[in-house]
Amino acid sequence: MNTLPDILVQGVLLGALYALFAMGQSLVFGVMRLTNIAHGDFIVLLVFLLFALTAIAQLPLAVAVVLLVVIAFAAGYLLQYTLLNRVSSRDPLPSLMVTFGLSIVIQNVLQELFSADPRSIGAGGFESRSVLLPGGISVGYLPLLTLVATVAITVALQWVFGRTALGRAFRATSDDREIVQLMGVSHRPTYALAMGIAFVLIAVAAGFYAMRTAVSPSDGPALLLYAFEAVIIGGMGSFWGTFLGGLALGVAQQIGFHLDPGWGVWLGHVMFLAVLVARPQGLLPKTA
Repeated sequence: MNTLPDILVQGVLLGALYALFAMGQSLVFGVMRLTNIAHGDFIVLLVFLLFALTAIAQLPLAVAVVLLVVIAFAAGYLLQYTLLNRVSSRDPLPSLMVTFGLSIVIQNVLQELFSADPRSIGAGGFESRSVLLPGGISVGYLPLLTLVATVAITVALQWVFGRTALGRAFRATSDDREIVQLMGVSHRPTYALAMGIAFVLIAVAAGFYAMRTAVSPSDGPALLLYAFEAVIIGGMGSFWGTFLGGLALGVAQQIGFHLDPGWGVWLGHVMFLAVLVARPQGLLPKTA
């Protein structure tokens, strides 16, 4: 029988995965004010690319993951530089329409190439191993590693944005793109670099997600929803807020699953709406 500590621990571990989903979205919105409708589908696309590298090309998982990260960065950079920069403006509608179109294209291409069957990535049994904590709480090695990776990524992003020249360039471009251009700095490569980094985060999320569960080509919209809710709950533009939002969403869902198997996702949505009404700026909004 599940105890409250067990529910909270499992909720935090699930929430860490949601926070990892949301980090790329938080970065893109924080730098470009771009809401990427295809974010979840990009995660799924990279899951199937990893599947192709491991199952079809027969590459070792470690090699495939490194190659996936390299491909992801290049794809994100080129996508932003060649396409999304053309529709990035104060009006959010053009970028919403373009990313919505990309979402539809990705889903249909994946179904055509791989069928609608779910696929997963094996990790040599690591994905099924666990450790028993005091109180009889069983914690899987893979969810625990996901939590550690998410914390490390959050710390790294916060450091980059707060302490480096690159972070200052990101913040300046986000605050006033026109002023930055008047200073002789083009926003286009800055945006492209931000999207490249966001795709690296998406690749990491895709790897953990694929090892944790089976993924189908139509999973993208659900992943987008979890990422979007984590960003909104935590506070737009705050990486620690996104991390906190993911944990809150995971704990709420885990409580729902404990009450009734059909209530998990639903209770997460209810919590999201409650936060939106009571604290629309989020739990830990960007201070400026």
